[in-house]
Amino acid sequence: MDARIKTAWPMFALRIRSERLVLRLPKDDELVALMALAKAGIHPAREMPFGIAWSTRPSPAFEREFLQYHWLMRATWKPEDWWLNLMVERDGDLIGSQSLHAEQFAITRTVETGSWLGHAYQGRGFGKEMRAAILAFAFDQLGAHVATTEAFLDNAASNGVSRSLGYRENGLGSLAPEGVARDTRRFRLTAEDWHARPRPAITVDGLAACRDLFGMPPKSARVAKTGRTGKIGVEP
Repeated sequence: MDARIKTAWPMFALRIRSERLVLRLPKDDELVALMALAKAGIHPAREMPFGIAWSTRPSPAFEREFLQYHWLMRATWKPEDWWLNLMVERDGDLIGSQSLHAEQFAITRTVETGSWLGHAYQGRGFGKEMRAAILAFAFDQLGAHVATTEAFLDNAASNGVSRSLGYRENGLGSLAPEGVARDTRRFRLTAEDWHARPRPAITVDGLAACRDLFGMPPKSARVAKTGRTGKIGVEP
């Protein structure tokens, strides 16, 4: 990538590395690869794990809307309202996407997470590892106080990851991605609970240049490392 683009939009230089994974903002050609991964399958056709039924849209609406969404999140980024939609790599292979969202972060210090994995990469602990990595980034690097997430009651994988990382149940909600209301379970994780547990070791590159984009005061450039144990708990 042209260095001038990274200078103008330093999010492209941000890297979050965990034991097996790298999380980073995709370039346009990588967005196309991410789109193809999602199109190849995330969940069985009879299931819908998302609050918006984007994953089952027919072509060409799926492809157009996938790209438009990612472009929109870049174009409308503000320190007061941002969506960080990262691609997730393992050994150079694209395996899924991890997002982090906040509104008025400098005031609320609250973030929300979301993610998906290509079907071939599910059941191998990657979902937990990438969620743990983005939580370590949010709590230990950005200084978040609270992280929230939400999943349908029948989404055992997502709910299991949330519980395993120390989230507490925070009531029920309702979403209707296909026109029929379905109950969701809401989860909440505080910084106090996060720091009371063994945490994953991550390495963060490129944050200093984009702290202001997150609504944070700038700091001197450095490579940031977090983690109390040096190990990431990974599901079998």
